[in-house]
Amino acid sequence: MQFIDLKTQYTLYQADIDARMSAVLRHGGFIMGPEIGELEQALAEYVRVRHCVSVCSGTTSLEIALRAWNIGPGDEVITVPFTWISSAEVIRLVGATPVFVDIDADTFNISLQAVEAAITERTKAILPVCLFGQMPDFSQLNAIAARHGIPVLEDAAQSFGATQQGRRSCGVSTVGSTSFFPAKPFGCYGDGGALFTDDDDLAERMRAIRTHGGVRRHHHTLVGTNGRLDTLQAAVLLAKFPHFRTEVRARGEIGARYSDLLNDICDVPSVACGNTHVYAQYTVRLPNRDLVAADLKEHGIPTAVYYPKCLHEQPVFADLGYQFGDFPVSEQASREVLSLPMHPFLSEQDQNRVVTALKASVLRRSATGRRAA
Repeated sequence: MQFIDLKTQYTLYQADIDARMSAVLRHGGFIMGPEIGELEQALAEYVRVRHCVSVCSGTTSLEIALRAWNIGPGDEVITVPFTWISSAEVIRLVGATPVFVDIDADTFNISLQAVEAAITERTKAILPVCLFGQMPDFSQLNAIAARHGIPVLEDAAQSFGATQQGRRSCGVSTVGSTSFFPAKPFGCYGDGGALFTDDDDLAERMRAIRTHGGVRRHHHTLVGTNGRLDTLQAAVLLAKFPHFRTEVRARGEIGARYSDLLNDICDVPSVACGNTHVYAQYTVRLPNRDLVAADLKEHGIPTAVYYPKCLHEQPVFADLGYQFGDFPVSEQASREVLSLPMHPFLSEQDQNRVVTALKASVLRRSATGRRAA
């Protein structure tokens, strides 16, 4: 059983993927070839914004957005400690300070009350993470940001394809950022990412920064980086894109079926009112997570933990002065979450195997705990 099944996806789309990649090999435009513009136009139309700026990774996309706002030393950016390190790493890369706030226990997304309390005169942006595949309440989050005159950078690495009140992820805030890492809901065959915005001036700055700050060849107006998406990766994404809506629907159906089958045995994902969920990871909560994961492994069922340690516990952020206990909801989540196999091609037979094994393990571990007590 595959945790994420990219082999089946390639088998199904092989003719389209091979044709797209072969076209790039024939025309030779490996950097900023015609597929780049084609992809950016298609994705901007999908998200329903004016601009899509493709870049070389989801991490780079976040960094470019912060640089486009001139965020740097002395500035603060609010984000969460329960996420992949990129979300806070990029804040440090531009010289600013990450300010962590806790998450909502039900959705794993940023706590709106904690955001409001954390804003100071040094706050220059809010960076919410759409963890596991659904968005926080952007109507409220944007309102908080507007009251303080600061932008919102949506980290949608895991939520591309999700919606909120009919609006698509990456099109609900000042700037949306996503990742095309292979395991993401919309992934290429290497690293890749993109930025989305309706702000014309900001889009121009982000395009310049991704190409060494240049607005044309040998004319550089900004300090930038080498952040371009490879044409071959754009070709892979263009081949996959016609199938993306079908994959998003399949993810939603598989996630809903998991929840129907598991909600009597463990805490299953909570989908907020008005949201759809793309289940980049299907994540349950279990007090004896590690023991259950070991049981599933014995049955040939792969699992993963996103994430076993919060960012404020990482040595690289020790100088921020946070202590264990500062973010109790995030800390408890990191000790309890377990992600199950999830991809658009997961069969009901395999899903039933996962559910049966999980239920057996939870019941056995619960009985063992009662006897020990």
